[in-house]
Amino acid sequence: MSKKTSLAEEKYSSYELEVLAVVEALKKFRIYLLGNKFKIVTDCLAFEKTMEKKDLVTRVARWVLLLEEFDYEITHRPGDRMKHVDALSRYPVMMIVDKTITARLKKAQLEDENICSLKQLLNSNESQEYFTKNEILYKFVGGRELIIAPSDMQTELVKLAHEKGHFSAAKTEEVVKQEFFIPNLDNLTRKVIANCVPCILSNKKCGRKEGYLNPIPKGDVPLSTYHVDFIGPLPSTNKRYQHIFTVIDAFTKFTWLYPVKTVSTRDALDKLKL
Repeated sequence: MSKKTSLAEEKYSSYELEVLAVVEALKKFRIYLLGNKFKIVTDCLAFEKTMEKKDLVTRVARWVLLLEEFDYEITHRPGDRMKHVDALSRYPVMMIVDKTITARLKKAQLEDENICSLKQLLNSNESQEYFTKNEILYKFVGGRELIIAPSDMQTELVKLAHEKGHFSAAKTEEVVKQEFFIPNLDNLTRKVIANCVPCILSNKKCGRKEGYLNPIPKGDVPLSTYHVDFIGPLPSTNKRYQHIFTVIDAFTKFTWLYPVKTVSTRDALDKLKL
């Protein structure tokens, strides 16, 4: 089973989340567990100690009462022996390379000047950092054998990794680094994600929303309604005018333009008095 936490549950402490996971599992499999003795194996030592406490917070106390109808035994197991369980809550390693991409990588490396230069150096000098396998150039990075991505395919490879699940920049980089070496990967990843159309459409806009236009009635006669605004800042004149105060008659569309030094209301009113 699996379950996504609610907005309220996301604020729980790690200890409360551990207890919540057990409680939700018992609720799910209740019909199979009632009447049978079973073990609850957890790497949360605090959960084991909780059952022995007398003073509990209200939320945890309710969970403890729910557990009383089951016949169970709590077994603590250290986290380093629970990696197989932790893997269930982590992203799997997303492989990008297949037969088609491998063939294209080999061809693209032959057309990449920098990679060709490195291959020529390897023919004359041994290197502990670079090596070739099946005519493809690799690089040792952190104990991994990574394919050196040709410049013509770098953007495409990052895009393929991102589209495995439209991950964040950090997760996308993690997927790429499983198989490829790309210089300046963080900048390229941010650029690819910034131009990802599905991500742009799914992300909600933050802050104030766009307002609605409210047309203003212009009246049936000239000079009854005016629209005013400032244009600028513009290159300064000899008299230090940097803005243009604009007045438009809504009926006739006749326009008055007044140079002003600032966008203050006082300057605008002085111009209108003229």
